Amino acid sequence: MPRLSPRRIVPLAALALTAAALGATGLAQNAVADAPPYTVQTLHFKVNVGPTGSKACDVIGDLYLPSGASSANRVPAILTSNGFGGSKDDQAGIGKAFSERGYAVLSYSGLGFGGSTCQVTLDDPDYDGLAGKQLVSYLGGASGIAYTDAAHKTPAPVLDVIKQDPVAHNGQVIANDPRVGMIGGSYGGQNQFAIASVDPRVDTIVPIITWNDLSYSLAPNNTDQTTGVTSSNSGATKLTWGLFFSADGILDGLENAQADPGRLFPCPNFATFVCPALVNAGALGYMDAASATALRHASVASYMSRITIPTLLMQGETDTLFNLNEGIANYQALKAQGTPVKMIWQSWGHSDSTPAPGEISLGNPDPATQYETGRVADWFDHYLKDSSVGTGPEFAYFRNWVDYSGIATPAYATSDTFPVGAAKSYFLSAGKSLVTSPAAIAKGSQTLVTPPAGAPEEYAGLDALGAAGGGNHAEVDWAGTYADYLTPALTSTLDVVGSPKVTLQVSAPIAAKSQALKESGQLVLFVRIQDVPPGGKGRDINYLTAPVRIADVTKPFTVTLPAFVHRFPAGDRIRLIVSGSSLNYRGGLLSNPVTITTGSTSQVLTLPIVD
Repeated sequence: MPRLSPRRIVPLAALALTAAALGATGLAQNAVADAPPYTVQTLHFKVNVGPTGSKACDVIGDLYLPSGASSANRVPAILTSNGFGGSKDDQAGIGKAFSERGYAVLSYSGLGFGGSTCQVTLDDPDYDGLAGKQLVSYLGGASGIAYTDAAHKTPAPVLDVIKQDPVAHNGQVIANDPRVGMIGGSYGGQNQFAIASVDPRVDTIVPIITWNDLSYSLAPNNTDQTTGVTSSNSGATKLTWGLFFSADGILDGLENAQADPGRLFPCPNFATFVCPALVNAGALGYMDAASATALRHASVASYMSRITIPTLLMQGETDTLFNLNEGIANYQALKAQGTPVKMIWQSWGHSDSTPAPGEISLGNPDPATQYETGRVADWFDHYLKDSSVGTGPEFAYFRNWVDYSGIATPAYATSDTFPVGAAKSYFLSAGKSLVTSPAAIAKGSQTLVTPPAGAPEEYAGLDALGAAGGGNHAEVDWAGTYADYLTPALTSTLDVVGSPKVTLQVSAPIAAKSQALKESGQLVLFVRIQDVPPGGKGRDINYLTAPVRIADVTKPFTVTLPAFVHRFPAGDRIRLIVSGSSLNYRGGLLSNPVTITTGSTSQVLTLPIVD
């Protein structure tokens, strides 16, 4: 039966290993020649997790070994795990491709998924991190961890073919220290941070389309941000993503309940705090403080200082779950503390999981024909094989307006620094206008009314479905529920790369009084940017919306919108929308009249423009 998930976070094609039936002795030599240059063995790992290490779990994984690997010819290793709702099978392509390149690859199902027992703990370092740490020990030659059966009765042979490191990255000598890197997407991306945070033996990581702060991912507030994407005030609950996220995890638990029925209680297949957190977020429209704290504990934002190994970040431009701002937050934090880090913005993400031609295919990775795969191969060769090959530019981003054939390299612009471009200001003015000259600003006002109980009065399609839901819909807001501002038709193309910002001052007399109730009484608005073609309807850029829960409406506030890469063609107009609701988010609980008055340079949209 199909799963109730819009996608398996990073859709990975399972690799089918085929063998031709041999009917004649004379074909034996051909059979040997056609055999894959690696072996695959399914193993079960007995791991102990939790703050006290008292919870025993069975983790299932597939070990891919190059045929030439031996105790006399040791090879580096790659550890990889699944995206949310997936399994070890999803990484079969990685196992095949990189074992053929001379790496041992251990692909495993994360806790609560794909045949592994115990509950989903959202990549908590105390659980998922410790589980991965014990798999690293197995790769390093430790005994008593790997078995050939789920009952852990028959030990697997000790692994003695992985290259060893004499000293870990904390400067200490640690037993069973393999040369090992990690790769994985989404849930399998954050898992790398969790493991690296508790195990200094890990040498390098490649997290793909993952998060910085899970409380932002599930209930973002794009104002009052203190560090990275973390805000001092709770945001607005993502309704569609929350629904699919919880349903997907519960279904995984039900499918595997026979082997591990205990994980269905008290919160089906999830850590105990998750169910009440989701229920409260859906009812209130924001994360309560305890839930936000628990989500941050399972986020690299809370332990970033422990990530000190080379990190290649790959974030998706079409992603409403873990948007580019989360990748930016990870990059800037790692950079500031001196961790070697580089960043790639690829075309695809959770809202459109189909890579552009010549981008990475995790089901069939090929460094020769895929831009990101080539970057990853060089990265691993450099840090795991001590190759002199370069690791590529500091920052690279995909441009969907560039024509090319074959590998996607021409579509990627590169830079030695981040951010890129220069800020250009567009001032809000009368007549629903955006003007570039302060002298052209005219006084005027627009008033909108936010709906009660957070009800949506805007149609944008379900962002969790993204392209699978029929493409990027033209946005429709009900009259009276939004204010908008447009530029004149552009006289030349305009390329935006990065996070737009909007500074606003609004008048909301009801919210000015009710905000004393904290989040439940605060004003919630939604800010979006559209590309409006001549005579056409505006479409949001990559489905992206910036919710803001405003702590004090009597003061100006700045909105940091999700970053995007977009070319506005000549003749199109840029449209800024400030609305009172969103189909994909829970809005404010109280109805509020909101007026935006222009007439000064304080009301401004700033775009990062690249020449």
